[in-house]
Amino acid sequence: MAKKTNFVDEIYGYALKNAIEFGKTDTSKVLPKLFQHGLNKKDVGKIIPKIQETVDKINSWDANLRNLQYGKYKKYIIEHEISERVGLPELPNVKGKPVFRVAPFPSGALHLGNARTFLLNAMYAEKYNGKVILVMDDTIGSAKKPITPEAYGLIKDALKWLGVEYDKKIIYKSDRLEIYYKYAKELIKKDKAYVCHCPQKWLQQLRVQGKECGCRQFPVSIQLLRWEAMFDAKEGEATLRLKTDMKHPNPAFRDRVLFKVSQREHPRKKNKYRVWPALEMSWAIDDHLLGITHIIRGNDLSIESEMEKYIWDIFGWTHPIIVHLGLVNVDTSEAKMSKSKAQREVQSGKFIGWDDPRTWSVQSLMRRGILKEAVREFVREIGITKQDVTIPIDSLYAANRRMIDAHALRYFFVENGRKIEVDGKPEFIEVGIPVHPEKDERRVVRVDKSIYISKEDFDKYQGEEVRLLHLYNINLGKESEVTSVENKDIPKIQWVSDSVSASVMMPSGKMAMGLAESGVKKLKKGDLIQFERFGFVRFDGKNKDGTYEFWFAHK
Repeated sequence: MAKKTNFVDEIYGYALKNAIEFGKTDTSKVLPKLFQHGLNKKDVGKIIPKIQETVDKINSWDANLRNLQYGKYKKYIIEHEISERVGLPELPNVKGKPVFRVAPFPSGALHLGNARTFLLNAMYAEKYNGKVILVMDDTIGSAKKPITPEAYGLIKDALKWLGVEYDKKIIYKSDRLEIYYKYAKELIKKDKAYVCHCPQKWLQQLRVQGKECGCRQFPVSIQLLRWEAMFDAKEGEATLRLKTDMKHPNPAFRDRVLFKVSQREHPRKKNKYRVWPALEMSWAIDDHLLGITHIIRGNDLSIESEMEKYIWDIFGWTHPIIVHLGLVNVDTSEAKMSKSKAQREVQSGKFIGWDDPRTWSVQSLMRRGILKEAVREFVREIGITKQDVTIPIDSLYAANRRMIDAHALRYFFVENGRKIEVDGKPEFIEVGIPVHPEKDERRVVRVDKSIYISKEDFDKYQGEEVRLLHLYNINLGKESEVTSVENKDIPKIQWVSDSVSASVMMPSGKMAMGLAESGVKKLKKGDLIQFERFGFVRFDGKNKDGTYEFWFAHK
């Protein structure tokens, strides 16, 4: 199939088909269909604005215009569509029930980027009726990225919410140090590893030059003694290194570190251990001993994969299948996803906790009202990509919107409310307003003589005629007057009258303060609703000061 760069006709075709069948359409229903027309995953970010523009236009059309236009674009639709699992191609060499592993480093809560890799492992385990082993990758880490004790629980909670079913027995690498020591001695005995006392800068120069250091020349018997002495060494004094070809094309692969000395306290083991394995050393041993058949990991770990293969070959072990993923950068306007940055900000108190929306943690997504089904669909649509790609966060929001829109009841909210007095109206009236555009049910809203609109609308439309949504038209001023003719071309603005204090936690970490209609008093914590013309929100509960707190999901 020839590569296409313009999918305008196909976008119209699928968007119209979906709108005719379901009353309206959205981006998440159109995007997956374009892959069968040759859309490259790396171009997703470029095509989404085109889809959204078309979707907005079609949703504004009436049924007659949609049907008329569909006749023009129907020919661009492939009726026999490819599998919904377009993002989950077959894995190589699957025999019997495959075994996968997820190995999070417990330095904080999982964010959306981490969740992608773990969900792919889980989805493939579901696809092939295999199993997933949870391995807490809790070796000592680094001083800049230490283990966070609460991360153990945060990780388990996140995986449970995401629906990642793993083996009942959780593996903690910090419990397996003696196993790693055993295989370290085996490598030394095979003359494949040596203890090095050279300064790091000196070693870096030798590696670039392809030269061996003197520590490598000691015989096995001396290396074993030097290995035992490592357990009394100070931090930075000694490392155990793998003997590789010093002429290897990649200098970074030459004589890489297998073990290092660290005097930092471990959250689980305290000061019991001082000699800790590098991640690739522990992976090489555990992937073999745990019977892992398939490893799904990012391209950024390609050199670690080569290390594992090198060690497996030394021991004569069968290689698991390794599938490398292109890195996915989720493009958000609020903040960059970074577990290490989130750790600093949570510990400093700048963030309210690990569920602060700026962490982009799974916990924060849960609290905002993002469904796990939407996260799974988001991951499935990205699938197995070989190249690094940037995906707009709107792709996740579109999937979530499609899943909650049908049952999310509508309410009114105004930010920074400004009071207006409406002349010529009784002290109060009651009006029936639809609870949802596609439902016949109405909610009764009390309207007092005093009405509140947002400060933004108050300043923007001062002296103009506006429509109070679902109510009546007014000339907006210090003393607002009702106009008799319903003019559909004038601005429609949000309002509340009988109201309660409300706040909305935004993705930026800022709180939008305002007023919500009193009907929100009936909500239960966790309910997902839509504040009309503001966005979808999740009710987080009533605060001690009487404020009803919501968390913003998306538009």
